[in-house]
Amino acid sequence: MTMVAITQRVAVVPEYGERRDCLDQAWTRFLAACGLLPLAMPNLAEVALELFRRPGFAGLVLTGGNDLTAVGGNAPERDAAENALMDEAESRGLPILGVCRGMQLIQHRQGIPLTRVEGHVARRQLIEIRGKPAEVNSYHCFGARESRPPLESWAVASDGVIKAVRHRSRPITGIMWHPERNTPFAPEDVALFRSVFKAA
Repeated sequence: MTMVAITQRVAVVPEYGERRDCLDQAWTRFLAACGLLPLAMPNLAEVALELFRRPGFAGLVLTGGNDLTAVGGNAPERDAAENALMDEAESRGLPILGVCRGMQLIQHRQGIPLTRVEGHVARRQLIEIRGKPAEVNSYHCFGARESRPPLESWAVASDGVIKAVRHRSRPITGIMWHPERNTPFAPEDVALFRSVFKAA
């Protein structure tokens, strides 16, 4: 299997006074279905980088959960770790695939404004992917209605909210739906991840 680094959400557990890194088990099942072996990255930038700099990684998956601190989120350690991992991946030309928050981070790094959006929390949502109708899930409250080079959009909702982006010259892709939450997994999502990370 092809190994990828995967980021984790920060869960605050007040009764134990803990800030926990956590990852839905569905991600492991989904990535395994894509021929990918995930290694979870901690939300401590220097440790995450030490892990990610070891040989064998085919790329980086940025998962959902936690708003960016730029829009009021409360996980600055995650922002720091993911930005450091993205810098490292870009410097080595490794593919990056961002999901939900992950795509928002990709957009934010390109100066694209994120605003609060309504009607984008739904088990099924009709959007257009490359100009054709498609159904996806949707679980986000922030998004963008504009894109700009070097990013280009390839999926959009009926209200103009951009649902997928791709960098014009680097292997950076973002989607606003959660492929790991589908049962069964959508063949199109499996094909996308296989293609991005060149999984066997």
